[in-house]
Amino acid sequence: MNNTSIKLSLISCLIMAVFFSSCSSSEEEKNNAGNEKYCLDENFKSKIEWVLPEIKSVTEGIHLTGSVETNPDKVIHFVSLVGGIISNTYFSLGDKVTKGQVLAELRSTELSELQSQSKTIDAQIKVGEKKLQSVQSMYNDGISSQKELTEAQSELDILKAEKERINANLNLFSASPEKGIFQIKAPATGIITSKSIAAGTQISAGSEALFTVSDLSEVWVMVNIYANNVQHIETGMEVNIKTLSYPDKIFTGKVAAISQVLDAEAKVLKARVILQNTDFKLKPGMLVDVTALKQGNTEALSIPESVIVFDNNQNYVVVYKGDCDIEIRQIEILTKNSESSFLSGGVNENEKIISKNQLLIYEQIKNFQN
Repeated sequence: MNNTSIKLSLISCLIMAVFFSSCSSSEEEKNNAGNEKYCLDENFKSKIEWVLPEIKSVTEGIHLTGSVETNPDKVIHFVSLVGGIISNTYFSLGDKVTKGQVLAELRSTELSELQSQSKTIDAQIKVGEKKLQSVQSMYNDGISSQKELTEAQSELDILKAEKERINANLNLFSASPEKGIFQIKAPATGIITSKSIAAGTQISAGSEALFTVSDLSEVWVMVNIYANNVQHIETGMEVNIKTLSYPDKIFTGKVAAISQVLDAEAKVLKARVILQNTDFKLKPGMLVDVTALKQGNTEALSIPESVIVFDNNQNYVVVYKGDCDIEIRQIEILTKNSESSFLSGGVNENEKIISKNQLLIYEQIKNFQN
């Protein structure tokens, strides 16, 4: 064999060795790639949470609508007992006021009349007191009779009673003789929910309400019950209430009463839910979504509605078994309400379901699988 043949043989051997080495490396990379798993790193692990499924009575959620209203037993419509012209106002719609706070001032001719009557009565009382002293002195001397003494005393008592009436009226209207005005004060603590006066407004005694003070620490949610849900809604049923203003907040309550008369305009029955509103988040006029919770007679595994990942028209959860052992699991939902889903299959009672940042983990696992 010549040198040229030897060289060609050596080159062929080298090419074949490189080829087989490359094939072996590619095959090894494929095998290693197939063995890779998604693992949680320590930083991200601190940002996740999980829950355990619980066996609960199956509760069906019945979706309804409603609105927030004031409790009519805690609403005061202020009507003036005297006429006049509003000289000043010290409040606006939506303001919080306290009982006894001055809200407006009213100039009225009735104040002048009452002041005039008060001065007249004061003068008459002085005359009456002197007359009684004189009659008493003559009675003591045997000059006047018991009847005359009694009449003098009676006349004085009548004058004093009239004085008390005038003072009571002045106090009732919170008169300020120095300023020549009546002060209109808040009759209760609450929120101004309507106002119909401004400086310069002329009002009449007993006319429409000047303003309305509502105590909003307790409100009513009036729920609309349509014909197809009448048979399912009962007094005492628990409800969850959500608003657009606070989408992450669920207000809970119970149906306190159900009207037996159909609302003529909306063609619905009205149910009343009484809610404590100490933080004043619920405002009259707010529209709300109401979920009435109908208790069933069976039990099923329950998970929070918020842990579910919806993808390709299927429901999934992310099951945590270890930092490198996390699984996407398809679940079957039996029924659900605004807070919980009841399952007919997919997970077991003691399995940990990731409840925070589960969507990010779900996408990561899908990427590894693909």
